[in-house]
Amino acid sequence: MRSIWNGAISFGLVSIPIKLVNATESHSISFRQIHTEDNGRIRYRKVCELEDREVTQSEIGKGYEDADGTIIPITDEDLSHLPIPTARTIEIVAFVPADRIDPLQMDAAYYLAASGAPAAKPYTLLREALKRSHKVAIAKYALRGRERLGMLRVVGDAIAMHGLLWPDEVRAPEGVAPDVDVTVRDKELDLADALMDTLGEVELDDLHDEYREALEEVIAAKAAGETPPEAPEPAAAGKVLDLMAALEKSVRAARESRGEEPAATEEAEVRPLAGRRSTPKETGGKKSTATTAKKTAAKKTTAGKKSTAKSAQSAKKTAAAKATSKSTAKTPAKKTTAKKTTAKKTASRKRTA
Repeated sequence: MRSIWNGAISFGLVSIPIKLVNATESHSISFRQIHTEDNGRIRYRKVCELEDREVTQSEIGKGYEDADGTIIPITDEDLSHLPIPTARTIEIVAFVPADRIDPLQMDAAYYLAASGAPAAKPYTLLREALKRSHKVAIAKYALRGRERLGMLRVVGDAIAMHGLLWPDEVRAPEGVAPDVDVTVRDKELDLADALMDTLGEVELDDLHDEYREALEEVIAAKAAGETPPEAPEPAAAGKVLDLMAALEKSVRAARESRGEEPAATEEAEVRPLAGRRSTPKETGGKKSTATTAKKTAAKKTTAGKKSTAKSAQSAKKTAAAKATSKSTAKTPAKKTTAKKTTAKKTASRKRTA
């Protein structure tokens, strides 16, 4: 890797010669400006506004524009005599726990490569000291015309440095958070926790830039004289949904994507908030209507079956009651007839006697 800065790490009285190399690289696709009529490149030329002519790079220097428009020339020699110790030195000023560093301060990342054999011993000493202390080093250094703040930490067997913004360069988050009172229920938090647990962790190496890949496909198709692939339909935006239903649906979708069985809970529907008319897109269109019709028909069928069953039971009870009534009515009649017959027989016996 090509070094972009040479200097030394100042670690107390220890000096470690190092080279600064970029730890990151950009894979983004860049475009050139062209003339749309003939595809000619559009170029910017550096022209002196006083002489109205193009100048070469060797004729270009630095200058500071004062408030009244006066230009004050600044040469490389002027900058080389700046009264700061970090002109060619990464000066470690403190060691602090890593969680003391606000991620908002993080800037560009670099590797610090040992410069030559004499740097091997002190370089390894600093690396092992950082490992054992579980701390990071805060340092000051000068790069590209200004003094900067940095954080040194161990990455594998190397020492990496993250450029840090100065504390006064980080804005306070005033006016960013919602300025209305919102109540979050425990059940909503429970569902949010369940969604977080279901999504779980991810291997960062598995993530990739899908936009760049799609852009490469477009470029390849145009270069081959083919029609670029069509973009998928954009997802519907701007919906105001029931938060609870949306959370429940998200948890189910996350579990299904991981091949897990859905929880044995009643399925919730995502429905618009009250006071807002539903559109076919929000309700799922014909499919949603058909589903509703099926549910309604099922309810009616079930209600009909229950009604029929009740009617049958009622009819049976009525028939049984009638049968009992007839039986009861016949029994006294039989008993009366029997009494009359006995009376006749008795009278006949008396006459015979």
